[in-house]
Amino acid sequence: MMLLPRRKLRIETERLTLRQPVIGDFRYWSELRARCADFLTPWEPLWAEDHLARKGFSNRVYWAQRSIANGSAVPLFLIRREDEVLLGAITLDNIRRGPAQAGTLGYWIGQEFSRQGYMQEAIEGVVHYAFERLDLSRIEAACLPENQASRGLLEKCGFKYEGVAQSYLQINGRWRTHVLYAALRADRRGRTDVG
Repeated sequence: MMLLPRRKLRIETERLTLRQPVIGDFRYWSELRARCADFLTPWEPLWAEDHLARKGFSNRVYWAQRSIANGSAVPLFLIRREDEVLLGAITLDNIRRGPAQAGTLGYWIGQEFSRQGYMQEAIEGVVHYAFERLDLSRIEAACLPENQASRGLLEKCGFKYEGVAQSYLQINGRWRTHVLYAALRADRRGRTDVG
């Protein structure tokens, strides 16, 4: 089993630094989430009342530290290197060891930063890290069937459509069916058709 490094986790891509969140990120994170609420909420679980509060953010930071330390998740912020601006976040969560060697990918990006290749860069960086450093074999992702942007992004990143999960997650207050994708370290599946 590969262990995560004790030092702060960082993944460098062409334009981004992917790093774990810190308390000092609160103002930038809360402003970005508030500014992009209409863009994000159709695709996310309902926000708690304290979603944008400092205490809620502090809890996220501590959860991120614990999760990285115990190897159960890798929650990272996307920081654009040229100006140190926070663009969004990506999390490899639900890391399962033993025979599975798998994890689940989730992500979001601010509206003004979408469709500029940043999230593709972040996904490719995290997937590479997961396969090469964490020794995972499978990365899973799910999105709403109508989220064509996310579906296209996953496919560009080498994820293949695997099927449908009924009532998979509560999104925006309702149980929603999702389409399932996966990337495999040694992918011998060939092309799969998108349903």
